[in-house]
This record gives sequence, C-alpha cells and structure tokens, in this order.
Amino acid sequence: MPVAARITPILKRCQSSTIPEALPQTLSHNLVNWFLQERHHIPVPGRGEKDPYAIWIAEVMMQQTQVTTVWPYYKKWINRFPDVASLARTDLDVVLKLWEGLGYYSRARNLHKGANYVAEHFDGQLPRTSAELLSIPGIGPYTAAAIASFAYAEVIPLLDGNVIRVMSRVGRIQADIAKADTKKMIMEALTQLIPPENPGAFNQGLMDLGRVICLPQNPRCETCPIASFCQAFKQGDMDRFPVKAQKQELPHYRIVIGLIKRDGDLLIQKRKEDGLLGGLWEFPGGKVEAGESLEDAVLREIKEETGLDVLLEQEIDTIKHAYTHFKITLTAFYCLWNGGEAQVHAATENRWVSPETLSTYAFPKANLKILDHLKP
Repeated sequence: MPVAARITPILKRCQSSTIPEALPQTLSHNLVNWFLQERHHIPVPGRGEKDPYAIWIAEVMMQQTQVTTVWPYYKKWINRFPDVASLARTDLDVVLKLWEGLGYYSRARNLHKGANYVAEHFDGQLPRTSAELLSIPGIGPYTAAAIASFAYAEVIPLLDGNVIRVMSRVGRIQADIAKADTKKMIMEALTQLIPPENPGAFNQGLMDLGRVICLPQNPRCETCPIASFCQAFKQGDMDRFPVKAQKQELPHYRIVIGLIKRDGDLLIQKRKEDGLLGGLWEFPGGKVEAGESLEDAVLREIKEETGLDVLLEQEIDTIKHAYTHFKITLTAFYCLWNGGEAQVHAATENRWVSPETLSTYAFPKANLKILDHLKP
C-alpha cells in the first residue's frame, strides 16, 4: 500500500486538518538522502555516534537547550565521564558541578541515577531495545527511541519539538500540538513513514530539518527537501503552524537570600534532591510575604531555615531570573552571624565554607549571578 494511502487517514483524524491527497513514497527517501548529504555540515552533539552512551548524553543535554549551548558541556562531560561506569561511580555533587549552568538539573540527577541502574542491572552496557531502555530511571520514550534507532537501528519514530513543527506544517494540522491526541496522531503518521532500512537517518533528518530549515520563524522552504509535500508551504501560511494554545503569563516571586558571615566563612545549604533544583547548594532565604520589607523577610527566612540569629549588614545586589514555570526577582544581603548553631529544616545539609571555595559547589543560576558580584 502506498505511503499516501497509509498516512492520510491517520492525519485526517486531527481536528480541522487539511491533508494532502497524496504523500509520495519519495518523502522519506528525500529526507534520508538530504540528511546523509548534509549531516557533516550540521554539527550536532552525538550525531554520527554509534556508542549508545554518547547518544544518551547528547540527547538528554539537548532537551530544551540549544545545540550551541550544549556543545562545550557535552565535550567536557564525555572527557570526564567517557562511559557508564565512570559516571556511576562519581559522587552526585561532582556531576551537578559539571552540569552547572546548563539548567534543568533533574536531567543530570537522572543521568547519574540511570548510570547506576545500568551498572547494576545491565553490567554497565545500555540495552539494545527501546522497551529495555525504558526500564532505566530517567529514560523516557523520546530518549529510548533516539538511542535505539541511532545506535541499534530499531524501527521506532521519535517526537520532539522540531519533528512536531515539521509534521504540523506538512499536514497543515490545525489542532493544538500540546494535546495528547494530536501528538499521538503525529506519532502514528511517523510510524507509517519511517523506513525500515534506515530509521536512524529518518529520525535525525526530521530533527535536523526542524533545527536548520523548518524554523519557527522565517523557515527556509526554498532549501527544504520535502517542500513539495508540505501543505503549509503550498498555502503560503507556514508561520501559522504549529498551532499552540496561548501561554499564560508566568507567575513572579520576590525572593531574598542572606550571605551569612562567620569568622570569614559563609553558610550554604544543600537543597533536597527530590525538589526543584534538587541537590544544588544555595544561600538561605525564600519568598517575601505580602506587606513585608525585604530586610524583614531575609531575617525571618534565615531564622526559619537555619535557626540562627543574625545581624543585617548591607544589600549586595538585586537580579532577575526566569525559570521554566515562574520568574523571580532576587535580592541578596550580607548578614553577620550573631549566635546559634545552623539547623537543617528545608535543606538536607549545612556547611560553613570560605568564599574562595564557593566555585567548587554547584549553585542554581540565580545564585551564580550573585556570586559574580563577589569576585574581586
């Protein structure tokens, strides 16, 4: 049965979608040929690798992060942790420090947890099938499909933001791409299109096409190898796709932290591993309550989190930072220890450390911006 006959009924199930009458079998052929010709001109971490571990690291790092940002981290990581065993036997604090600045720290914790699982249950070797890969903590459907198809040629499609954008334009899909039904239907269509003889090149080709040609704005359709099959291109309304529900404005929080000085040292606390920014170090502090001054807030937060009595010295700086689901404005103060022993409440560990050693600890990005002001 021709590809068009198999894929069209699937895409037609997407609400209000306009589907081409025919999708020639050459769509997959053109895409794979384009990738094989252009892959050396599109440098991406992990591309061309057959080592499943290297592919795993690269794909996790590139989740929600630009390729140009990932490259130096990927190179440092592979140099420091060249295989599963080296990652598994390393303390999590060292892993988080190497990841510092890349964001979404749960990815680093999951890689560490996953490496220990592979070392224990698979003798240090990543399994060959997506089903087995899914048993590893931190590996979801996308990563499992990437490893299995790139390293082991398993015929399984994968779905990321770039792939969704390409397919939504090819089929001119007018359903919200955030909905599970829409993603499911796109995945069914990909299952019909993926060539059994070269699934890895097909998957990588779709991702790279979205990364360098089928761009969110001003797509380079004149150089696209599958433009002749693209309904959005034919209608000239590529910028309308993919369809997304309007985003709600991110909530904003006012935060204060205290850099508590005692005999030349500063107090830092380790966040709980199962929470936001888990396992990272930070200075004690928290949210400012309604009607509360910044000065009162930092004294209250320090007392609640550490039990220490401190004297407020001076404001250091105020910075703004955006996380995935919220934004903060953070003000840091110098405080002077005035009595008491640091207690553990919201954190898992307290340490008094010299300012010179702060760079050896992994901090959230907002705290790093404050630390930049402490450098001579």
